[in-house]
Amino acid sequence: MAKPLMAKATAVWLVDNTTIGFKQIADFVGMHELEIQGIADGDVAAGVKGFDPIANNQLTQEEIDKAEKDPLYKMKLKFNPAAVGEEKRRGPRYTPLSKRQDRPAAILWLVKFHPELSDGQVSKLVGTTKPTIQAIRERTHWNISNIQPIDPVALGLCKQSELDAVVQKAAAKKAAEGAVMSDDERRKLVSTEQSLGMEAEPRIPTAIEGLETFTLSGSNSTPDEEEEDKRDVSDADSFFNLPGSSEDEDDDEDTSRDPRYRQ
Repeated sequence: MAKPLMAKATAVWLVDNTTIGFKQIADFVGMHELEIQGIADGDVAAGVKGFDPIANNQLTQEEIDKAEKDPLYKMKLKFNPAAVGEEKRRGPRYTPLSKRQDRPAAILWLVKFHPELSDGQVSKLVGTTKPTIQAIRERTHWNISNIQPIDPVALGLCKQSELDAVVQKAAAKKAAEGAVMSDDERRKLVSTEQSLGMEAEPRIPTAIEGLETFTLSGSNSTPDEEEEDKRDVSDADSFFNLPGSSEDEDDDEDTSRDPRYRQ
């Protein structure tokens, strides 16, 4: 149901100038009944000037009269042809000032985990510009070294349903093009509900990762190394026979000249 412009100010006017019930006013302006009661008590909307919905072509006097006579009657907003289609949001998504510094982290997350999304889709999700997305894709952003990827849903920049819808659209486009996707890409293209419902794949613990091809029976040694391993080891003294050196020969000559070593 369409809501009137300046809802709170309209509610103030209706409380001050009519005898319509709080529930009826709340349903008409899209507020809670307790808020309307707070307006009547002076606790809510203090200092807000009333906005006349009759003078501003949003409500007719006949609707007000019907609501005053019947406590269960729901007032209807006056049809305005000029306002048709105004509820549809146009342009980029508005991002509050408090969350704008989080947009690069959200963009990096989408680029990293959903590379199939186009710049336009990422722009609509987090409310950013295509040059910023391109800079993060190419890692030429001025602060790229300090940006950490964070889920835009966790940051409050978009809803999970919106992200799932965009991902499903990208998956359908990928399938229509007939491109072959890897397992990682296929997991990225499913929605969160489908991903949570999938069976977990067995994974090798990190501590022994890379040892799955290790075997005790196999050998990667070269033929020369195998020949050395097959050498005769029956004579234990052969292990201690080191090649002679010039220093050993000099020592032998010195001892031979010493009279104490002569027989």
